[in-house]
Amino acid sequence: MSASTHWLATASAQAVLERGGNAFDAAAAGAFVLHVVEPHLNGPAGDMTGVFVTAENPSTPVVLMGQGPAPQGASVAAYRAMGLETVPGAGALAAAVPGAVDAWLMLLRDHGSWPLADVLAFAIDYAENGHPVVPRVPATIRTVKDLFTQHWPSSAAHWMPQGRIPEPGELVTNTEYAQVLRELVAAAEAGGDRAEGIEAARREWKTGRVAQTAAEFAAAPHRHSDGGDYAGVITAEDFAGFSAAYEEAVTIEFRGYTIAKIGPWGQGPVLLQTLKILEGFDDELLDPGTEAGAHTVLEALKLAMADRDTYYGDAEVPLEHLLSEDYAASRRELIGPNASAEFRPGHIPGVQAVLPPLQEPEGAAAGAMGGGEPTVSRDGETKGDTCHIDVVDRWGNMVSATPSGGWLQSSPTIPGLGFPLGTRLQMTWLEEDSPSALRPGQRPRTTLTPTLVLKDGEPVMALGTPGGDQQDQWQLLFLLRWIVGGHTPQQAIDAPALHTTSMPSSFWPRTWEPAGAVVEARLGEAVIGALRRRGHQVTVAGDWSLGRLSCVVRDPATGVLQAAANPRGAQGYAAGR
Repeated sequence: MSASTHWLATASAQAVLERGGNAFDAAAAGAFVLHVVEPHLNGPAGDMTGVFVTAENPSTPVVLMGQGPAPQGASVAAYRAMGLETVPGAGALAAAVPGAVDAWLMLLRDHGSWPLADVLAFAIDYAENGHPVVPRVPATIRTVKDLFTQHWPSSAAHWMPQGRIPEPGELVTNTEYAQVLRELVAAAEAGGDRAEGIEAARREWKTGRVAQTAAEFAAAPHRHSDGGDYAGVITAEDFAGFSAAYEEAVTIEFRGYTIAKIGPWGQGPVLLQTLKILEGFDDELLDPGTEAGAHTVLEALKLAMADRDTYYGDAEVPLEHLLSEDYAASRRELIGPNASAEFRPGHIPGVQAVLPPLQEPEGAAAGAMGGGEPTVSRDGETKGDTCHIDVVDRWGNMVSATPSGGWLQSSPTIPGLGFPLGTRLQMTWLEEDSPSALRPGQRPRTTLTPTLVLKDGEPVMALGTPGGDQQDQWQLLFLLRWIVGGHTPQQAIDAPALHTTSMPSSFWPRTWEPAGAVVEARLGEAVIGALRRRGHQVTVAGDWSLGRLSCVVRDPATGVLQAAANPRGAQGYAAGR
């Protein structure tokens, strides 16, 4: 079974499964297709995180770490010297070292079964021979058309040939990226057996034409989201120095289930902290569809998010304390009958609390110059998002992965490669004391946060969603409705969604909205009115506008598989047989 944010990626993954490939072959095939068919949502020079289990060791969830670090030339001092107060949201100064391709190749080498040529055949075909472009791609291009034509001519040439934006459904190609993939295949076929060949492809990606071309192109000054022209600092040596890795997952127990996430170098523990806070409440306060439940969930999320923005980062994070019963109890006591408009991180003995800058929006659109994640606007309009893919196979291998970054509007398209660099460094702060400060060789605190769920030591679900700061918020709603409320997975995905905006955004220009909450209109006038009376600054989005969830499910007792996907936007897809 497989599910993803695009039907061609899901279909490719399902084809792999039907032809005998395992979940890791299928997930990688689908992920490389996502680079081609959802370029506004992810790209080859972006990043990814995953959580998986193998059939041989089903009780031990493992994190697949594909988040590249800051280049050696990226530092607070260097960027401050340029007159910057925050890392730009678009342009090569915001580029972390690309991590997604290396991570997928490493996973294939160690746990896949197919030759690389077979895995990449789907993406090569769609890139060379064309695929129907989804409506959000031309809409995204239209948003940044002036940026492309006035400042990023390579992007204009690539995405607006002859000055024309493609129409929705029109067949589009990316022959330059197809050639990049063919070069990886050639390196693999010349590199020895299957594992040796895939390792050779990793070396080609990190030390060959891609690294050299990207670094040389980024070194030329170009327009960034703050209106300045700067040269990037990423080098070919930065590409060569990165390697994806496996890490131990962070887990908690909630209502008899084990929830597994990435570590605090990402936002994954936000979900775990929120569940620990909510666990002490009665079940009727855990229903997001009611006034009391929605209020309680929003307030718990604010507390976990405040800790995220104060303590998380690629640093020493007191995670054992943050996930302890006593700490959760102390945070739970802060939830009262009315909405809080304060930023309230907890106190951790012996740890300095470094608060992030708190600035409110001034009306400027973050996406005006290509900056920020192309995610859901505060009124629910879908400007784009990240990607997500879940796969489970007949043997019990299961993977949840969230690729992102390297969006077509991130930075100028690199001629000869067909894709831009990513902009994940916008999640770092130019404050030396912050655990999320911009530091050479350290990872930005990513928002990418897939989830694996186990029951009695057996994996039962892989799930996740695009959505930037909303990712763990929407997954929380899903888990509460599935575990506590008894919804089926599809019912939990379909139910009305909501999230808080009462925390500094992870994306440029890094603003927050005190007591802000965004809800789908389907939550109902009675509940929405009650939230407003409690002090929540509510923005009502469309009926079906929030959430991008997908999941796959396996019953350990019977081996029966299920999948579910988001109906919003008519783009998510689940398949299996």
